[in-house]
This record gives sequence, structure tokens and C-alpha cells, in this order.
Amino acid sequence: MKKRDFSLEQLRQYDGARTPRILLAVNGKVFDVTKGSKFYGPAGPYGIFAGRDASRGLATFCLDKDALRDEYDDLSDLNAVQMESVREWEMQFKEKYDYVGRLLKPGEEPSEYTDEEDTKDHNKQD
Repeated sequence: MKKRDFSLEQLRQYDGARTPRILLAVNGKVFDVTKGSKFYGPAGPYGIFAGRDASRGLATFCLDKDALRDEYDDLSDLNAVQMESVREWEMQFKEKYDYVGRLLKPGEEPSEYTDEEDTKDHNKQD
């Protein structure tokens, strides 16, 4: 998947039910967790986070609808321990899954990503 940025509405399309690809956001970063579909797919134990911002749920160890926000969640009400937990989860996702873009704040413009990675991969094959 090419890198791009996502609004909450765009992210929701990648819930594993509407499309086979599963994305979720942690701390403003969007990860492709499709290869972890047994965890993040519709029937998985963390399926509630598919196509959503999982930051609050991961920070508070909450796996129900209370952990989800329909509007952009700036996490400003989380305490220091919870924010550290979000950062730790973010690092774990970076190690295990592909980073595919940022979660956009309301009114924020998406970044333009270059095809440098694709070009590098293509040159390796030549």
C-alpha cells in the first residue's frame, strides 16, 4: 500500500469487513495490520479497533465501544502513564506492521509522499 494520510472517515473503510485490508491508528500514525487479521479482523479479539484510532483503547486497556471516539481524539485527558502506554504500543506496531501514513486532525491537509521507496525497490531488481 502506498503511503498516504487518512481522515477518520477514510480510515473506517479499512475495517476488514468492507475491504480485505485492515488499518488502525495509534498515536496519530496509521498501520497496515492485515497480516494480523486473526487479531484485528472482524472476528478477532481486537477487531473493535479495525479501521479506527485504537490509541485510547490501548492506553486504557479497554476493548469495548467506550474506547472509541467518532470524532478526532487528541488524547489530552489521558494521564502520563496512559500516554506512555500509547507510545509503547506505537513502537510495537512500528516493529511489527507497515506504517502507511498519518491520521489527519480535522482541517489538516494530507502530506505528499514520494515514490522513493518504490524506486529503490525497483532499482534492486535491475
